[in-house]
Formats: sequence, structure tokens, C-alpha cells
Amino acid sequence: MASRRVPKVKSEKGGSQCKERHVVLLSPVGKVEITGCEMGLHGIRLPKWSMLPSGAESSTTCEVCEGTEEMTEPLQQCIAWLHAYFSEPTRTATLPVPAFHHPLLQQDSFTSRVLWTLLREVKVGEAVSYKRLADLAGNSKAARAVGGAMRSNPIAIIIPCHRVICSSGQSGNYGGGKLLKEWLLSHEKLQQEKAAY
Repeated sequence: MASRRVPKVKSEKGGSQCKERHVVLLSPVGKVEITGCEMGLHGIRLPKWSMLPSGAESSTTCEVCEGTEEMTEPLQQCIAWLHAYFSEPTRTATLPVPAFHHPLLQQDSFTSRVLWTLLREVKVGEAVSYKRLADLAGNSKAARAVGGAMRSNPIAIIIPCHRVICSSGQSGNYGGGKLLKEWLLSHEKLQQEKAAY
């Protein structure tokens, strides 16, 4: 798997508190809540699915429905990235990944290493097992810890924890629910197949 450069934001020691902004994006999977500041994204939170919403299979439109005033550059990049993801996921490879400003992603920890490895190494339409991701992150015996890292992921979809599956091929758990995880994986494969024609 080829890696790509992804910006990493370091916080300044003794720096002032950042001013967090909040945006809600109406997407094919429902309302996606995005938070961030001038320095980068703090989080992307997906709705939890217990059943497939009607029309989700065919809709690829995205529009900001809350928080359009004073959008920071990282939030604008995130909106553009997610819009591309829902309309043509393979196009995201050519877009800049917004900077991240979540403390978890700035630490030197196994969780942080796993999340950065996942972002750099597992591309649209691919899936990786918890064990393989542990190998890629440098600790082949830490498959369970990889599961914990996926639960801690603050930047859903961009850091693609939905692409991490069980060694058996089963989709496994997901914060947005199993249906949403399967929808995201299916969306990527379908769009990848369309792009191949």
C-alpha cells in the first residue's frame, strides 16, 4: 500500500485555547457534525444507524445546514473532502486532508500511531484486518488495542476506521452502527467499480 503525505498539526506549548466552530453537514448518511478551529479539525461525528434510512442508497448530495458563518479553512477543506467522498470517493486521494487539532492525534501513543497509519495506508475501497493494522503500526500482537484505537477515532470517515474489519471478513463493530459501516464500505466499492469503467 502506497503512503501519502498528510499534514500533522502540533499544538504550541502554552498556546491559547482555540476557538471551536461547529458545522452540520446534511449528507447521504444523515447529519454529520464537524467541529474544528483555525488550527484544524477536532472531530467528525456520524449519526448512529439502527436501520437504513430511505433514499440513502442513491443520494450523493451534501449541504451545510448549520454553522455556515465564520467557517475556518480546515472546516472548509473538510466539507469539500466529505462532499467528494459521498459523490466520488476515489477523488479524495487528490484532495488535501484537513489539518487535525485533536489532542489524541498529536500524542505519541499506540492509538495515535494506529490512526495515522490507517489514514496513510488504507485507501478507498480497501479493507484491513485489526491484526494487519496492528502489524502496520508496529505491534503485531496488539489487534485488541487496534479495536480500542478505532473506538477512540475522533475524525470518522477521513480517518477510515470503517475500513477495519475482522480477520474472518465480518465487518465488526462501528461507532455509527454495523449498517452504516457496511453502507460506507459498499459505497466505496460501488464507486470504485464505476470509476473503473
